[in-house]
Amino acid sequence: MTRTRPWPKAILFDLDDTLWPIAPAILQAEESVYAWLREHAPRVAERFTIESLRQARLDLLARQPEFHLDLGKLRRAGLVAAFEAAGEDVGEDGGRIDGAMARYFAARNAVVPYDDVLPGLARLQDLLLVGSISNGNADLQAIGLSHHFKVSVAAHQLGVAKPDAAIFLAACRELGVAPEDAVYVGDDVLLDVQGAQQAGLRAVWMNRTGSTRHLEHDVVPDAIVRDFDELIDWLQREHAQREGEEKRAEKRKSVRG
Repeated sequence: MTRTRPWPKAILFDLDDTLWPIAPAILQAEESVYAWLREHAPRVAERFTIESLRQARLDLLARQPEFHLDLGKLRRAGLVAAFEAAGEDVGEDGGRIDGAMARYFAARNAVVPYDDVLPGLARLQDLLLVGSISNGNADLQAIGLSHHFKVSVAAHQLGVAKPDAAIFLAACRELGVAPEDAVYVGDDVLLDVQGAQQAGLRAVWMNRTGSTRHLEHDVVPDAIVRDFDELIDWLQREHAQREGEEKRAEKRKSVRG
């Protein structure tokens, strides 16, 4: 007889590319910032393209990998460097940079959740505690989804990023559950699945594209799902099986007694 683990007390989600596609929002955000630069910092726009600004950020990240913990700071530092290279004034206390960053975050948070996400979150809220863990800088309040999450832990706030076990354990502590009583759901087999499992959580791979990347990295998720419907089906199936085993065990005890 196959034994399964108990129904979890909490479920935690990655955000970007798990709950919504992030690439369209980032592209729109970078285009929005570039339009702002053409109007408010023309020398920067004359010297740089969107692509060269992006490459400059990647080069900066390679030199200063600590920016992985706060991608918003990386973008800000990239803009400061671009202003300086183009001879543009950043403004008093970096005020012009603030204007560009505000434009960026407004567009970056204009994400569109996958169709299954909102009904799925609503169903899960009735079953267990719901939280999020992210390495990115999504603002759930600005997006309009914060009411779905009891806890939201972000790398830039904690100072540690996935796949480090510390960020998973911090979220579990905030929810008041042990790691073994939590499930983590994410789209990245290394950062999300492997990272969560190494921290003692069960991990579900949200694989919306039919990727086989887990085989390349020898990662074995506790489950692989395409959407929230399959995720909830898996949870209910696991729970029903465990519940049935416990009932049979109780019946055997009563018979022996």
